[in-house]
Amino acid sequence: MKKFLSVLLAALMLMSLAMSANADEIVRVALVTDTGGIGDQSFNDLAWAGLQRAKEELGIDVSFLESVTESDYAANMETLYDEGYTLIICNGWMMADALAEAAALHPDQMYAIIDNASVAENVIGMNFATEQCSYLVGVAAGTMTQTNNVGLVIGMVSPLMNTFGYGYYAGVRDTNPDCEIQSYNANSYGDVAGGKAAATSMFANGADIVYQAAGGTGIGVIEAAKEQGKFAIGVDTDQNYLAPEAVLTSAMKAVDTAVFNLCKDAKEGTLVGGDHLFTLADGGVGIAPTDTLLSEEAKAAVEEAKAKILSGEIVVPGTTEAFEAIYGPDFYTLDD
Repeated sequence: MKKFLSVLLAALMLMSLAMSANADEIVRVALVTDTGGIGDQSFNDLAWAGLQRAKEELGIDVSFLESVTESDYAANMETLYDEGYTLIICNGWMMADALAEAAALHPDQMYAIIDNASVAENVIGMNFATEQCSYLVGVAAGTMTQTNNVGLVIGMVSPLMNTFGYGYYAGVRDTNPDCEIQSYNANSYGDVAGGKAAATSMFANGADIVYQAAGGTGIGVIEAAKEQGKFAIGVDTDQNYLAPEAVLTSAMKAVDTAVFNLCKDAKEGTLVGGDHLFTLADGGVGIAPTDTLLSEEAKAAVEEAKAKILSGEIVVPGTTEAFEAIYGPDFYTLDD
C-alpha cells in the first residue's frame, strides 16, 4: 500500500510539474519582412514595433527575418517553422503564394499575413481600408496645392496598392476637379534613389505635393520634397518626423496594433484562421495627428470628408470597377 501511494504521489508530482511548465511556456511570434526590410521607417518598422510592444507588455518572445528578395519568403517561413514559433506573421501581400504553400505543408502551424486575405484555414488575413486614409490625404493635397498639380508614387502595381491610388485620386478630384495628378510605379519597396528621382521629376513638371505609398522607396520622395522646398505625404505611420518642414501629412494604417492584437490572441490561445478588415470607423486607418503644415481650410475639408465617410455619405472606391463607375476608365492609369 505504501509503495502504491509513493508511486501515485510521484505521478501526481510529475503531472503538476508538466502542467506548470505548460502554463509558463513562452509564446513565440516571428515576423517575415517584405523586401523593404527593417529600417524602412514605414510598413516593416510598424510591424516590428507591434512585436516589440507585445514583448514588453505580454512577455512574448519575438523575432524577425528579413527578405532581401522575393525568393527569401519561403525559406524564411520554413526557418521559423523549424524553430518552433507559435505564430509566423508574413508582412505583405507579395508573400501570399509562398504562404499558401507553407500553410498547406504545415497545417498545424498558425500563420498571419498583413495586407492579404487568408489563403488557408490556418492563416489569418489582416487587411486595411487604405482607400479611406488615402482619400483623406487626397483631400488635403487637393486643398493645399498652389499649382493645381500633385503626384503619386506607389511601390508596386497590385489590387492592394491600387487602393491607395484610387483613394488618393478620388480625394483630390472630389476636392479640386481642376487639379492634375502625376503618377509613377517604382516597382520596388526599397529603391530610395528611384523614389527620389520620380518625385524630383514630378516637382520639375509642376507638382508641389507628392503622396508616396512605397515603403522604403518613399523615403526618397520625402528627401526630394525636403531638397526642393515642396511637400510630401507620408504613409503607414506619421512620417512628419523625417522632415518636419516637408511632410504635409500622412495616411496611416495601424499595422502595429494589428500585429499586437495577433500576439495577444497567440498569448491567450485564441488564434483562428479567417479575415479581419480595419477601417476608419475602428481606427485601423486614418490621417496623421501632426497637422502643423495644413491650412485651416485643409483641416476643415479633411474633417468634413472623414465625417461623410463614417456616415456612409461618401463610399470611397477600393476596386477598379467601383472607381471607374464614378470617375471613368481613363483617369487612373497605374492599374492598366
